[in-house]
Amino acid sequence: MTEFIRKIVPNAKDDVLAGITVSLAMIPEVVAFAFVAQIDPLMALSGAFIIGLITAIFGGRPGLISGAAGAVAVIFVSMIADGHTKGMLMDTPIENMGFFYLMACVVLMGIIQIFAGVFKLGRFVRLIPHPVMMGFVNGLSIVIFMAQVKMFSHKSLKVSDAGVKEYVSTYMQGSELYIMIGLVLLTMGIIWGLPKITKKLPAALTAILVTSLIVIGFNMDVSTVGSYIIEGGGTGLKGEFPTPNMELWEKLPFNFDTLKFIALPAFLAASVGLIESLMTMNLVDELTETRGNGNRECVAQGAGNIVSGLFGGTGGCGMIGQTVININAGGRGRLSGIMMAVTLLSFILFADQLIEMVPIAALVGVMFMMVIETFAWSSFRILKKIPMSDAFVLITVSLVTVFVDLAVAVFIGVIISALVFAWENAKKIRARKRIKDDGTKVYEIWGPLFFGSIQAFNDKFDVKNDPDKVEIDFVESRISDHSALEAIFNLVEKYEAEGKQIRLKHLSDDCKVLLYKSSPKFREVVIEDIDDPRYHLAANPEDFPKPLSEYKF
Repeated sequence: MTEFIRKIVPNAKDDVLAGITVSLAMIPEVVAFAFVAQIDPLMALSGAFIIGLITAIFGGRPGLISGAAGAVAVIFVSMIADGHTKGMLMDTPIENMGFFYLMACVVLMGIIQIFAGVFKLGRFVRLIPHPVMMGFVNGLSIVIFMAQVKMFSHKSLKVSDAGVKEYVSTYMQGSELYIMIGLVLLTMGIIWGLPKITKKLPAALTAILVTSLIVIGFNMDVSTVGSYIIEGGGTGLKGEFPTPNMELWEKLPFNFDTLKFIALPAFLAASVGLIESLMTMNLVDELTETRGNGNRECVAQGAGNIVSGLFGGTGGCGMIGQTVININAGGRGRLSGIMMAVTLLSFILFADQLIEMVPIAALVGVMFMMVIETFAWSSFRILKKIPMSDAFVLITVSLVTVFVDLAVAVFIGVIISALVFAWENAKKIRARKRIKDDGTKVYEIWGPLFFGSIQAFNDKFDVKNDPDKVEIDFVESRISDHSALEAIFNLVEKYEAEGKQIRLKHLSDDCKVLLYKSSPKFREVVIEDIDDPRYHLAANPEDFPKPLSEYKF
């Protein structure tokens, strides 16, 4: 605890002010996601408080803000609707059963995320190429921008003749639209200009306060947080301190059918949540030039979701928009995340009326500035300077993020990058041929030998026309996978089938171990003595910590 306090004290002022700013920006976005998932806004806000607090204290990335994110909320929409239907078809019909399935799904989601952290899957974020990261940032910035544009509209609840409820949006017009635009520009102008005058005041928080005071002072009829919640079917922000939801245990049937029903959405939500959290963590690492702990973040995200589900909240993950606002406002430590969560809860419990008076325009202005600062504008400049494959990945990830889904975009980007990498390295395999004085033909192999370069490797050899003695020298090559081992094994068999002697030279120790395990015949084929100083430079002792003689076969 002493160490924890020591770390949060140096930047305490900036962290506190940044946390308050983020909590204000968190409310409308979380409420909007609640409307998407068709759940009570207080359920989403409770989840944002619980997940935000736990990840701030125990997470692997100080400064990262977590909450009830839209990327996760979208996954739950169909499950909640189907859950309501299942509840009404039970022997004893239960209304709103989908919410209880949601809570169980969030708990299972958290368990999956903890297992991901325990098995150290968080390290795989390092495999995400930079073009994928830039595409992710650009795509998500566009998504956030589009979400803010929707704030320039009013929602109204309409019920069809069949009793189906539907929210209909109509965009602002006339003076209402002009006032909204003016307040947004005022907020953006304060955020842009205040740091040029003084950096002692938090720009985003000051902008929200000034815009709110102007709206209240002149009694402007504009959209506020309170009116936004009411338009969406809510009753307001007033809530109570989250407590364990006992109805979850009383009404939810704990059986295989329930597990089967929630398993897929829980896995998808866990995957999307971890990807967005780890990508956000990676972004914070770049912005702050520090490094977070991905595996610890996975465990903390999982713990936060488990507690949120048990306390009647919804699932969540790292939120890039709020995280960037936090970093830009000076938030660097765990205190900023803790302050965000505590302030959010305080608003819900004690200051609900004040927060409901905050104009939506002020929060939209903050989000617009965040979008401008987050978007990788340099990507336009470098598109013609980077390899065409990287430019294709960057654009593809951006578009898929906007039109499909964040997780799908990252997976596609990584897969395309991996295939391009494999293709480019497959073309690098080379074989230099020479004849020794005793008539032995030597193939000196250059380049990585792996599944992608096997075909090119096999094409280098002329088994039928080669002399009776052949050496293959791997001093400038590296055996990378099982496909490469299989190719060598097949090549040896081809030469032996022709009655010719083949020897393998300068294989690394780890490769020789694998070959000896696959077949004893390689003990006669591999040359053990090392007489070339280049081999000592090529071999990596960390790959094979013990001398070969100490291994038993």
